[in-house]
Amino acid sequence: MKKTLGLFAAAMLLVGGVAFAEEAMLIDFTLLDADCVEDANGNATQNKHTVMDYSVSAGATFTKDQKDLMKTSLALPEWEILLNSSAKSVQGLADSQVVAAPVKDSADVPFAGSNVMGVRIVFPTWNSNANAKIVPPFDIPAYEPLSDADENGVRQQPTDEEKASGKTLFEDGYGVVKNVGTLKSIAVTTQGMNFPHGLYVLLKDNDNIERRYFMGYLGFDGWKELKWVNPQYISEIRTREIRVYPIYPRGMPFVKFTGFQITRDAAHAGGDFIGYFKDVKIIYDKAVLSTDRDIDDEDLWGIITKKENSRQAAEMLRFGEKQVNRYLEREKLATESEFTSSLESNDSSEAQTE
Repeated sequence: MKKTLGLFAAAMLLVGGVAFAEEAMLIDFTLLDADCVEDANGNATQNKHTVMDYSVSAGATFTKDQKDLMKTSLALPEWEILLNSSAKSVQGLADSQVVAAPVKDSADVPFAGSNVMGVRIVFPTWNSNANAKIVPPFDIPAYEPLSDADENGVRQQPTDEEKASGKTLFEDGYGVVKNVGTLKSIAVTTQGMNFPHGLYVLLKDNDNIERRYFMGYLGFDGWKELKWVNPQYISEIRTREIRVYPIYPRGMPFVKFTGFQITRDAAHAGGDFIGYFKDVKIIYDKAVLSTDRDIDDEDLWGIITKKENSRQAAEMLRFGEKQVNRYLEREKLATESEFTSSLESNDSSEAQTE
């Protein structure tokens, strides 16, 4: 009898939708300031907490200068705008970008004086249903070990304190929340600019399934918290469908932020869209009542680490090659802005080119 009760208790450790809802910061864009890896002008280009070095998976054919470029982070200017086929145009591809937008110190918000995500998207001016995704420069890892980085973006070995915390690198406002069962609601803090466009939040779970959640329309002025409430969330436990999942090696259930999506209806005016985003928060049911296990399953078996390392290596190689191709394209870029005059003497022409 005792054995039966013990097995039942163990099975109930991971039940979908146990009513122990918690609030967590999924991603806070005020944490993503560039504070390391200076460029030739002495300006910081990467975020120290989230910097990732992709040169570890580069082949021997790449030079050291090329490998030095295989470094990126969640610093706001590193984020990308992906336009769908209906939105792509030369101007749209050239001018759509993400920047760090400073909030005035005099602003009547708790994050006054901080940088938030500023987005410019150039939609087509003709009648066309169009959309754009605002995505991080890489797929945020869910199991990257927590460790610090130096001013050059070199990741250090985890300290004993960091190991004991049980946290991974991208938790606590950097894109990942662990131990997530059922999502109850999502909130986005954004500043509206009276655009009639729709806003979606894109999240991915531990089964690598991406879902999008409609937050509402941006047709308002000023800061506002847009919310999505799960219409299928059931508070009454007795009416819920109880689902039990294996705890290991499926891994601790999590969600991670994969971006925003802005949709523009063909009936609305196109052209420039400007938006600002401060953070994304979630309220969720815990998947596991206690994450403190008697046996460290991952240290013993290493199944999750092996899968994650394989997936991350493929992502690193893909991104590293993209960075190298961008570097080579930049080297081929025409730098001359004017023609050499044929009406001047050779001496003056040579002096002009020098």
